[in-house]
Amino acid sequence: MEKNNNVTVFILLGLSQSKNIEIFCFALFLFCYIAIWMGNLFIMISITCSQLIDQAMYFFLNYLSLSDLCYTSTVIPKLMTDLLAERKTICYNSCVTQLFTTHFFGGIEIFILTGMTFDRYVAICKPLYYAAIVSRQRCNAIVIACWTGGFIHSACQFLLTIFLPFCGPNEVDHYFCDVYPLLKLTCTNTLIISLLVIANSDLIALVTFVVLLLSYFFILYTLRAYSAESPSKTLSTCSSHITVVVLFFAPALFIYIRPAITFPEDKVFALFYTIIVPMFNPLIYTLRNMEMKNAMRKVWCRQTLLEGK
Repeated sequence: MEKNNNVTVFILLGLSQSKNIEIFCFALFLFCYIAIWMGNLFIMISITCSQLIDQAMYFFLNYLSLSDLCYTSTVIPKLMTDLLAERKTICYNSCVTQLFTTHFFGGIEIFILTGMTFDRYVAICKPLYYAAIVSRQRCNAIVIACWTGGFIHSACQFLLTIFLPFCGPNEVDHYFCDVYPLLKLTCTNTLIISLLVIANSDLIALVTFVVLLLSYFFILYTLRAYSAESPSKTLSTCSSHITVVVLFFAPALFIYIRPAITFPEDKVFALFYTIIVPMFNPLIYTLRNMEMKNAMRKVWCRQTLLEGK
């Protein structure tokens, strides 16, 4: 198959053909990328340099911020470069590398969000056993499992794509290399490959989504036994996580849980989980979280005092 691969360069059609819109998008995405780095680094430093790192929820949040930085860095820099370029091209090797890294870090993010749900479930439904169940050793094991799961998912997508023959055309109707747009360009019957890609994506998305739904079903069921005031206070610890899950999963499910076809709207929906959610994660997890606010205040005020001395 590799001998029949005549395509060495792909042309990314991007978000728009209008130069004015592209310049506006460049300025917007530059602001978003700076905000993603500042916000997530702010959270990582605040958690690492405070006692929050000893709590499982913030231990996972630390890795979620790291995966956000890695995930967005596989897409946004290339996207911003293309917005200013006359010809938006990407070589074959860079294309499949981008496909691997986006699914790798995206898979890690999905699994970490699921791990954070497990932490909230144990904290609310089994509070007496929380320390024994959610130990640091188990948290480390969950993080390792998240990275392993992300790698397996990404490797499957990569291996299913790398052996496909591309004989032309070479225009990818997206702003980054993804499986479904690439399947449209192959010069062979991709029915079996498409089914395997769908099975891989559906399995990851559906299983994690069902686990998330069941976890919050049991959480809500448990809260019914609490007093009138307790549920709102307890749910406030989960509201940030629920918001991120909905914003991340809704567009991802729309794109990947369906036959291997593409729509023009896919690029807009993809912006949610590649740019918008990683940018809002730091705000969502800090605005309504007093523990996070107090930790940030202590860490950064102490740093300011040390610099003053």
